[in-house]
Amino acid sequence: MIVGIDEVGRGAWAGPLVVGAVLLGGASIEGLTDSKKLTKKQREVLDIEIRQKAIGIGIGWVSAKDIDLIGLSDALKLASRRALAHIRADYHEIIIDGTIALINDPRVTLMKKADLLVPSVSAASIVAKVARDNYMRHLDHVFPGYRFTGHVGYGTAAHRQAIAKLGVTPLHRLSFAPLQRYGYVSPSKVQQAPVKTPKQQGDAAELATVQYLQQKGHDILARNWRTKWCEIDIVSGYGSELYFTEVKYRRQDNQGGGIAAITPKKLQQMTFAAELFMASHRSDLQPRLAVADVTGQPPQVKAYLELV
Repeated sequence: MIVGIDEVGRGAWAGPLVVGAVLLGGASIEGLTDSKKLTKKQREVLDIEIRQKAIGIGIGWVSAKDIDLIGLSDALKLASRRALAHIRADYHEIIIDGTIALINDPRVTLMKKADLLVPSVSAASIVAKVARDNYMRHLDHVFPGYRFTGHVGYGTAAHRQAIAKLGVTPLHRLSFAPLQRYGYVSPSKVQQAPVKTPKQQGDAAELATVQYLQQKGHDILARNWRTKWCEIDIVSGYGSELYFTEVKYRRQDNQGGGIAAITPKKLQQMTFAAELFMASHRSDLQPRLAVADVTGQPPQVKAYLELV
């Protein structure tokens, strides 16, 4: 009962980072190997068989925008957690291709060339590769002229020529060195920039809270989720729990505690908003209400309190 984990898209200039997690559970599948050693047709045939026979399959995605926000290293860990969260059956070991512990779990084993040696890791590399390639193929219709089907986001000559002619898209990772000249601004510089309007202050405080939660292992599911009746600043998942976070910003410490702004009426509004979000998304996670007390310039999370 081994879960294999492998990634695809680490070095691409555009498109998401994708991590696959597969629990074969003893299923025998002929032809499993590193996805890069297979043809497109072979991968697609094996992908179908893996999905038919495996006990559990998970795929974790991190967008180019989030890679720019949190960095590639943290994006790999985030995508791995997202992939592993889909494996519901019991397992005894996690084998990760490579030398970096992307999952904080005592059952983790790191292995070079595991995608060649361990069937479950080979399967993970295949399902991740097929899923990402299919997604990039779809983007050919969304962003014509970039020929994403051919290079799937990597920095080939054809891709470089398309960027020179058409510019970058929201799919491009502007934090990558070859693309930084297209306007990348690091999150730290965004936070250090002077903010003047209340909206700018609020946006900077929310960004600080997002980064705080991601460092704690949360998956950010929504920001500024709104309906005509209510709104939620940040929705995040952590394990089996769903957090609804209200961000309260104060420019200076002497302006009173932000947490004190959560009155009984505000708590009632937050509860209603959380119930509405869960109903509309059909979530079976355990809800948690929380508030982030953010202060200073640049904003920093001074306190994070779970309310319910």
